Amino acid sequence: MREIPAVISDPLDSAEAANTIPNTGQHRARRAMIDSQLRTSGVNTPFVIRRMGQVAREDYVPVASKGVAYVDRAIRLENGAWLPAPLVQGKTLEEAQPAGDEKAIVVDAGSGYLAELFRPLVAELTVISPEEAVGKGTKGKGADLLVIDGAVEEIPAALAKRLADGARIVTGMVTNGVTRMAVGRKTDSGVSLMPVYDLGIPQLHEFDKPKGWSF
Repeated sequence: MREIPAVISDPLDSAEAANTIPNTGQHRARRAMIDSQLRTSGVNTPFVIRRMGQVAREDYVPVASKGVAYVDRAIRLENGAWLPAPLVQGKTLEEAQPAGDEKAIVVDAGSGYLAELFRPLVAELTVISPEEAVGKGTKGKGADLLVIDGAVEEIPAALAKRLADGARIVTGMVTNGVTRMAVGRKTDSGVSLMPVYDLGIPQLHEFDKPKGWSF
């Protein structure tokens, strides 16, 4: 009698069955991250689970932090910036819903992790640093999607000019010291952002608003 293969509905199980994810100690930690951090927080979108199961987060942190790459907290990078906790990237991917034909900009603080998650999900990916993002450059001009891997006080006009009309935006935002995930659009009048939920996200101080005089 011919054996009937089991039906696999979970995208991470499918990747494991196809041997695209090695069964190692780090993989088991990655699986625990998905099951205990993402799924329990409502992140279950198949492409998000698949990408976060495929990309080795430990390859994007300092050597001394590889053993804690999958813990539920931000990790300090060698340049002094932070890699946000896994849930932040999971929520970012889910809110972004990248389409395969889009041009995207990812503002990356130095890890490269979020950019790698997005890479096969868009047609063209431009990765820029926070310093480049607030400068006068034009890399990624005409982008349909802007994703910022950190929380910002504002999105400068120079960065907004790189976006196509109607471009979607997913970022962390800081208001009165509280960080939130936010989504928005590039419009004729500039950038419109709407917070969607509170979430602990490391702040990118390059995007701080200029401080005025106080008495």
